[in-house]
Amino acid sequence: MAANEREDVCYPQPRTLEQRLKIANDFVGRFRYRIPLAVDPMGNPADQIYAGWPERFYIVDESGAIAYKGKTGPFGYHPEEVEAWLARRFGERVAGTAPTTGD
Repeated sequence: MAANEREDVCYPQPRTLEQRLKIANDFVGRFRYRIPLAVDPMGNPADQIYAGWPERFYIVDESGAIAYKGKTGPFGYHPEEVEAWLARRFGERVAGTAPTTGD
């Protein structure tokens, strides 16, 4: 994808867990990603259980239970549903938005 090449976010397919971790750490560092990130081992057990391909949202609550399971993308991928769920659960200030200081 041309946009990925412009942003320099194209990586060779990882063949080891170490390579996967390196890509994940690059993502976290480059994009200042503050949400905990899990990396599937090379056997892909989380992918097999949660069917996240090509993209899918899950929200896991504080007890570790799945509180929201989105449909698979691209047609069932609806970030606005996740935003609405988070707003209902935590109020209007949703993850990823900074509180205003009133200045």
